[in-house]
Amino acid sequence: MTAILAPESLLMTKDSMNPLLKTLQAYPFERLRTLLAGITPPAKELIDFSIGEPRHPAPAIVSEAIIEHLHGLAEYPKVIGDLRLRQAIADWATRRFALPADFLDPERHVIPANGSREALFSIAQAVLPPCQTPKPLVLLPNPFYQIYEGAALLAGAEPYYLNCAASGQPDFAALNESVWARTALLYVNSPHNPTGATLSLETLGWLIAKARQHGFLLAADECYSELYPEGQAPAGILEAAAATGSLAQVLAFHSLSKRSSIPGARSGFVAGDADILKAFVRYRTYLGAATPPFIQAAAIAAWQDEQHVKHTRTDYARKFAAAHDILGAVLPVETPAGGFYLWPQVGDGEAFVRALYEAEHVRCLPGAYLARDAHGIHPGQDRVRIALVGSLEDCVEGLQRIRHFLDSHPISTL
Repeated sequence: MTAILAPESLLMTKDSMNPLLKTLQAYPFERLRTLLAGITPPAKELIDFSIGEPRHPAPAIVSEAIIEHLHGLAEYPKVIGDLRLRQAIADWATRRFALPADFLDPERHVIPANGSREALFSIAQAVLPPCQTPKPLVLLPNPFYQIYEGAALLAGAEPYYLNCAASGQPDFAALNESVWARTALLYVNSPHNPTGATLSLETLGWLIAKARQHGFLLAADECYSELYPEGQAPAGILEAAAATGSLAQVLAFHSLSKRSSIPGARSGFVAGDADILKAFVRYRTYLGAATPPFIQAAAIAAWQDEQHVKHTRTDYARKFAAAHDILGAVLPVETPAGGFYLWPQVGDGEAFVRALYEAEHVRCLPGAYLARDAHGIHPGQDRVRIALVGSLEDCVEGLQRIRHFLDSHPISTL
């Protein structure tokens, strides 16, 4: 039999792949590896403050639920998820955000997600109009979680960077109406990565009104919502939507990765507008984004328990207190309203990270890798992100090394 060969013009090459892939920028940690390549640090154990990966022990109730439900390996999971999980999520959100008892319907307003990351990315692919001229705008805070930018670019949209003001959040009210008119999707992040700043209930309500006025989707990334100084729980988009009596144009994205210190489980949820979620489920059915049954069982246990979350908040509070005690005299550090990051000004962020790594074998992330030069400003250039995700002992060791480094390398000399 004679083989049928494809014309040379049809053979797949890197130049014939999706051209939008070329618009993606290197991920922050790839850039960090390049920055530190060739440096030989001292023979001390690495303290890694660069990545926001919680390293607290997983709650026992989660581990036990996974083991108990491993028989679920024999089942194909459903994209829509187990109703018991959706009910547990709806119950948690109703308690957490003081929602009316019948406001969040688990059968219409909630779907599980494989962590917030995949859902934040794929929602853009599902809702943005293709081949539109001019390109629709996707608004995102600057600095930002790079998934927002990548989602916009691969959907053929144009990212529009909203520089964070001194408050740590964008000044949304200063935005021109012509920009709002072109907007198809707005990502907000509260508490914000990396500044830790939150959005007030009033601001969230104002943004909901804008979304409905101009017909865009308001996607609220709230994956850090449960990490806050005790007694200072930040407002959420569902709470703001409840004040209007409607979930129209609103989606909230949550995750157990930070709340319950189980990033490896890849478990979260999306809640909000029923019509958008119905279309999103159709998209995800083709994508195959279904959560394994044993992970869903673990998630039910996690959403139903608050005790482990309180312990987690206490642990982070101790680490922020240690940061103030150790660094306060040499580096201005602030306890954020949410999250687990320090975001100090250090002059040249890249130079600081290289010199610190070379001197102390401590790895941080340059703020420049989390932001873009926009509207004549680069809001991350003079900062670094320090993720206090390890044990208290490891964090104290790393902070003491930073203090030792700063005692001999004042910021002004870097």
